Amino acid sequence: DFFLFLFLRQGKKKKEQRLQQINRTINLTFATTKPITMIQSMTGYGKTTGTYNDKKINIEIKSLNSKYFDLNIRMPGFYRENELTLNKKLSKLIVRGKVDFGIYVEMPPKSNSAKVNHEVVTTYFNDLKALSSSLGVNDDAKLMELAMKMPEVYSQEKEELDPEEWKAVEVMIEEAVVNFQEFRNREGEALHKEFSGYINRIGELLTEVEKYEGERIETVKARLKSNLEEKLDSPQFDQNRFEQELIYFIEKYDVTEEKVRLSGHLSYFFDVMKNDASEGKKLGFIAQEIGREVNTLGSKANHQEIQKIVVEMKDQLEKIKEQILNTL
Repeated sequence: DFFLFLFLRQGKKKKEQRLQQINRTINLTFATTKPITMIQSMTGYGKTTGTYNDKKINIEIKSLNSKYFDLNIRMPGFYRENELTLNKKLSKLIVRGKVDFGIYVEMPPKSNSAKVNHEVVTTYFNDLKALSSSLGVNDDAKLMELAMKMPEVYSQEKEELDPEEWKAVEVMIEEAVVNFQEFRNREGEALHKEFSGYINRIGELLTEVEKYEGERIETVKARLKSNLEEKLDSPQFDQNRFEQELIYFIEKYDVTEEKVRLSGHLSYFFDVMKNDASEGKKLGFIAQEIGREVNTLGSKANHQEIQKIVVEMKDQLEKIKEQILNTL
């Protein structure tokens, strides 16, 4: 009939080729072989313990998700001269995240560097003794106790950092970073598994749309045919104008391009997960593109079951976005 003739003019052969492209892309994307993952989580933990000249040294690294590299360092004062170098090194190794880094040193008992300033104590004691004698008070023990509480009685010698000690600490830091990265990799494997499940589910839902395409098109055709019969009875009917509007209307409800782009985005998401470096920001951008295609698919659907599929796609996509926040 006239409507069917117009419908065929939309390039049925071209649409079939696009649908075949969708199926090939989906089959390629959702293959059963497990891809190699380089995803890392921003959540990490690493620790190491060592000794140097009877000092027990503990190094600990913890991180949570953050858009940028935010480092908080805790270390003894005699290591502070190397803080800037350490900051740059950790920035290159950790890249992003809110990081707490600590070096904790347990000193041996004999290493107390605080010494009594004999001259100061003697001066305080003699002054106190002269004062007490003038008052008729003689208690040397009490005077000595009081003198030891006076200012500057103890002198703290500044401990110079032995370069060999810092080299030993750097080795421990590298070991802690290795443990930290291994923790991130383990968390990344869990993220990869979750992402794969969500992306595969969106792909499965995309193939389910095909089941309702014929029914959806028939519904649209029936609506157009009804309008067509009314227009044909009108004395002001312009057949050429009507054909143009009909072509536009059919094209408006065609979702072939959206399905092709969506399947391409899903495939690209998997490709990025296999990159040599973890790229959480890029995965976030791809998720945004997936969201655009899903929204457009929903707005063009005009079918209750397809709308339900779109809602589930959005649910899977929200889970992806939530996990991307913790992806390096």
